[in-house]
Amino acid sequence: MKTYSLKLIGVTLFVLSVLYFVIRLFNILDLPIFTDEAIYIRWAQIAKDDASWRFISLTDGKQPSFVWFAILLLHVVTDPLLAGRLVSVISGFLTVIGLFFLGKELFKSTRIGLISAALYVVYPMAVVYDRMALYDSLVGMFMVWSFYLTVLLARRVRLDVALILGMVIGGGVLTKTNAFFSIYLLPFSLLLLEWKKGKLKETAVKWTMLAGIASFIGFGIYNILRLSPFFHIIEEKNALFVYPLGEWLMHPFRFLVGNLSGQFDWLLTYLTIPVFALILLAPVVHIKFAREKLVLLIWFFLPFVALALFGKTLYPRFIFFMTLFLLPLAAFTIDWLSGRLKNRLLLGLILAITFAFQMRAVFGIITEFGTSPIAQSDRNQYSNDWPAGWGIKESSVFFEKEAASGPIFVATQGTFGLMPTSYEIYLSDNKNIQLKGYWPIDQTIPEELLAMSEEKTTYVVFYQPCVNCVNRFEAPVGWPVTEVARYDNPYRDSYMTIYQVKKE
Repeated sequence: MKTYSLKLIGVTLFVLSVLYFVIRLFNILDLPIFTDEAIYIRWAQIAKDDASWRFISLTDGKQPSFVWFAILLLHVVTDPLLAGRLVSVISGFLTVIGLFFLGKELFKSTRIGLISAALYVVYPMAVVYDRMALYDSLVGMFMVWSFYLTVLLARRVRLDVALILGMVIGGGVLTKTNAFFSIYLLPFSLLLLEWKKGKLKETAVKWTMLAGIASFIGFGIYNILRLSPFFHIIEEKNALFVYPLGEWLMHPFRFLVGNLSGQFDWLLTYLTIPVFALILLAPVVHIKFAREKLVLLIWFFLPFVALALFGKTLYPRFIFFMTLFLLPLAAFTIDWLSGRLKNRLLLGLILAITFAFQMRAVFGIITEFGTSPIAQSDRNQYSNDWPAGWGIKESSVFFEKEAASGPIFVATQGTFGLMPTSYEIYLSDNKNIQLKGYWPIDQTIPEELLAMSEEKTTYVVFYQPCVNCVNRFEAPVGWPVTEVARYDNPYRDSYMTIYQVKKE
């Protein structure tokens, strides 16, 4: 087997690292703050200032580790949105390193490890989530390292590996419930055990004990969440996205085909056809490492099908961590082709086509997200529809200027989510600005707003479809208000409108 000098490996990893950070950090703040980002960042701000709220995310049924990491960065990064997004940037970089070690260990090939890392650097789905203050990059990082340590445990069967694996699993399940798959899928690593003649029973027993220790540590770390009185909300929140068993049994396969169709469309869109073809070729081009390929496919396939079976409300980000186990398979095929194809021009053409599709999507994501060739639901959520906070930065500056001359009251359409949370992130420290959300919006203006307008300058912000309004993003007809500012979404006919309430 071909060996590589440490210097060459180091240079390659350095180049990949530079490319990674250029792609992830370029225009990272151009995409407006998304609803969920606003919530998570605001939680981090509150928990940073008040230690009694370290488990604040549990009030909405979300595990807290992302918020904890965001707290650390808020101490050193002044822009809250950048601090939150840097959590994902760092998580993604650790995933690059994890995939390098995973590919190297799994296929006993440094080159496959480097190719796996390179594929992640230009993987469009990773580029999307590594640049956003969402949980998914952090989950992906924990899952990749859990899988790597699971492989090591099967091949080394050592206590120290089991202890580290347990801690990594614990970090994962403190991030998101789907990280429990790192425990559920542990038994399939038995396929990787070195079954030495005469030691079958001894090896199996030892592995079982160590896997049990790792699982016990993982569950133990997760159970610290029980210290919070809001722990039970996790199960309630999960029920919004996946069917509880009792409910699922009433229609076990009704949504399977539809969910699989949607998930596969997201998978193909983000992987791109060339990379997907390389993945399909991996099990058939060479029989070597058949068990390793099978385990990778299992870690992708079982969560993918489970999500299709039980999924109630699905988004592309839910399949992100699963897709990471497919990248080493594509890397295996690339490595095999590079060693078999005598025509280097043909090999270069294959690689150029593969990475051209990836880079086309990456370039769109970092320059014109709203028109990039990614999953439409992601374009809509994060850029083209009302959950994207176009105008938040500009309107925050507007309110800061208005508050410089005296106290103001800012009312928002909505009480949780993008509004008023995004304004709380940027404006809550300003003593001259009072914020409050209102929902639902009726044909009659709330009396509180009229009364407040007698005391101080009062504004109302509309940003999402309003069923009681003539125009979807404007105040209801008859409200005594005057439009003072409007911020358009550059990709769709939607906008944020700011009104000043007239004094009676």
